[in-house]
Amino acid sequence: MKNLFLLFTLLLGISLSSFAQGEIDKIKTEGLTHSQVMNIAFHLTDASGPRLTNSSGYFKAANWAVNELKKWGLTNVALEPWGEFGKGWELKKSYIAMTEPYYRPLIGFPKTWTKGTHGIKNAELLVIDAVDSAALETYRGKLKNKIIILLRKDSIRPSFNADARRYTDEELSKMQNAKPPIPETAEARKRRRQMFGNQSASVSSLLKKMATQEGALALLSTTTRGKDGTLFVSGGGGYAKDDAENITDLMISYEDYMLLQRLATNGILVKIDLDVATQFNTQNLTGHNVVAEITGTDPELKSEIVMLGGHLDSWQGSVGATDNAAGSAVMMEAVRIIKTLGIQPRRTIRIALWDGEEQGLYGSRNYVKNHFANPGNMQLKPEFEKVSAYYNLDNGTGRIRGIYLQGNEAARNIFTEWLKPFNDLGASTVTISNTGGTDHLAFDAVGIPGFQFIQDPIEYNTRTHHTNMDSYEHLLPEDLKQAATIIAAFVINTANRDEKIPRKPLPEARGE
Repeated sequence: MKNLFLLFTLLLGISLSSFAQGEIDKIKTEGLTHSQVMNIAFHLTDASGPRLTNSSGYFKAANWAVNELKKWGLTNVALEPWGEFGKGWELKKSYIAMTEPYYRPLIGFPKTWTKGTHGIKNAELLVIDAVDSAALETYRGKLKNKIIILLRKDSIRPSFNADARRYTDEELSKMQNAKPPIPETAEARKRRRQMFGNQSASVSSLLKKMATQEGALALLSTTTRGKDGTLFVSGGGGYAKDDAENITDLMISYEDYMLLQRLATNGILVKIDLDVATQFNTQNLTGHNVVAEITGTDPELKSEIVMLGGHLDSWQGSVGATDNAAGSAVMMEAVRIIKTLGIQPRRTIRIALWDGEEQGLYGSRNYVKNHFANPGNMQLKPEFEKVSAYYNLDNGTGRIRGIYLQGNEAARNIFTEWLKPFNDLGASTVTISNTGGTDHLAFDAVGIPGFQFIQDPIEYNTRTHHTNMDSYEHLLPEDLKQAATIIAAFVINTANRDEKIPRKPLPEARGE
């Protein structure tokens, strides 16, 4: 009888394992051979345009996502307010060219939340050679109606490394064997904040203030990263409702910047045509996330939730394809796969496409504060205990190679098992390491298991992240298909697991 019981148990285990593997096989087939991820990405990028927080492009993409999620049969689909963000901003026109000593069009793009020129202006270039505030004072009274650059003494050199790359086996092995991160103490966090707060104003910020006061026409800036016509362009000023308009401020290519500097510092008159038109939206200051659900089916577990997401907003230099339409498209594709296959999750699955990530994780941080807990005082809301895990994707177009545990060692064996069906697709690494800079941090900050996947870097940091090159052409379809497939499996495994994902100890209150 005992042997029969053991045999029955073994057969039941095999049956359950085969069922689970059968579901994973269906997910792989749907995700890899019937993918819609590139069509989703097209609508979020080319069809919507740049998705700066609280801009028309953001709302165009967000409303399209809302309608699409409804078509797929998700429930509780909403454009959910998270709180006050600030002014919207639109670029309506941009033209810059050198007109003296000869004509040359320049590669340039205005920074966000900066004002326009109110028509085409032609102005003289002034190079500021100042390393401190005292040297800057020698230029007082000379800035009116000038286009200004700050003297640079750096240079670029040809790179002998490829822009795009994948993680090597050695790099992944190092991640796999990493030591647990040392938690930051409250005292260390306080010292870091004090150090940051006590930093003196940079020459560039002092110059911006002086240029505004004296009536300069515009500022131009660049970076050595911005070679070969790539512009690393993002914020240029305040967006709070009471912030004054910022001086016209453009990022131009390094090569163009240095041309202007060499001419002017050699005594040659340089004049520039500049025509920038921008528009501020002050009618609606509220930020919004996109949220939707696949309702759970287990009477005991359907009140619990598994979350997945990525940020929908972008900067203005391009259409934000790798940062982060890629992550948003993958997460939408993951829930599409689950709905298309008719898989019944025991827990409710909730997708969120975040707003305001680029300005400070505003969408996710406020969502967590509104729904789960305030990291400042760690006062927990009833829904806090209902969350099993949150999964995030926001490191470009690269395929998934594994997952960051964010210091949660108890999840290692679970995720290692879940990655096994995808080892043949290059995903096997589980690292105890933390990774930062994106929306999983909002969940981790209050003790909810929040995870970011390891992705091949491709050309994210060298070419597309926050640049004018972050276009649809830089998306890799096969990588995004792989990512959506793996995440769909992780989400359904989390939803159907008997227990929630293990949690780390509750963090200390961070203070407001």
